[in-house]
Amino acid sequence: MLLTEKMKEDIFSSSERDIINYLFKQRENIKDKTTKQIAEETYTHPSTLIRIAKKLGYNGWVELRNRFLDEIEYLNSHFSSIDANFPFNERDNLMTIANKMAILNQTTISDTLSLLNYDDLQKATKMLDEAGHIKIFSMYHNLLLCHEFKLNMNRIGKHVSLCTVDPHFEAVNSDRKTCAIVISYSGENGEIVRLLPLLKRKKIPIIALTSIGDNTLTKYADCILRITTREKLYSKIGSFSSNDSISFLFDVLYACVFSKDYQNNLEFKVRISKYFDHRKSSNKVMQEGKQDYN
Repeated sequence: MLLTEKMKEDIFSSSERDIINYLFKQRENIKDKTTKQIAEETYTHPSTLIRIAKKLGYNGWVELRNRFLDEIEYLNSHFSSIDANFPFNERDNLMTIANKMAILNQTTISDTLSLLNYDDLQKATKMLDEAGHIKIFSMYHNLLLCHEFKLNMNRIGKHVSLCTVDPHFEAVNSDRKTCAIVISYSGENGEIVRLLPLLKRKKIPIIALTSIGDNTLTKYADCILRITTREKLYSKIGSFSSNDSISFLFDVLYACVFSKDYQNNLEFKVRISKYFDHRKSSNKVMQEGKQDYN
């Protein structure tokens, strides 16, 4: 759940609600304000801000303020012209729809990139590179997006399984050499949530692909990569944005693992592909020949 959504819950006193209403009104303007200044402007006591932070699960006001500002910045950036839930309307012609879908895709990639940070990406890459077996857990519609990642990783000698039939058995039949990738947009899917304690008891490292904010999945994950978070759960034309975001993250993960042993992976992949791939083309762009892979 997003912090801004938690702040709208009916768990606050009247004085606490006055401060929260103030925060939503002032937004970025609170950046350099002290608890004393905010308390004076809302006719409350500075300790009230600390109580709000505690209720929301933060250690203090500064931690809450920083998370609030980060979320506001994210929600204000990108997606200014396209609604991820309804990127086109019934009056749009075919080429207008095509252009809007292209803008949505481009904006989604940019948005997902803005949520990535070096430390998390480095950690995820290390976890995947050192894993003897990578298992992906998610609902079936998300697993459909993972087939290309599985094929790419298999072609550089990384064993990847999509756990579709019996995910609980796959979780039980894992060891510490297994790395789990768990995908859930909400982070609260019941089937996925039931797997998490089992994976944790088995000491299996977990990479989570999920939305921004805190949820059950983030509490169990060892590494979190954020899916662009612009879509409703079901009030939408399609899961265009979240699907593009997940696909982009998997492309990035594959590329980062590939880069760990770039030259050997490239030579191995080209050699194996040359042996099994017998396609031909009259298009010169597609034609194979002697190439420099450096």
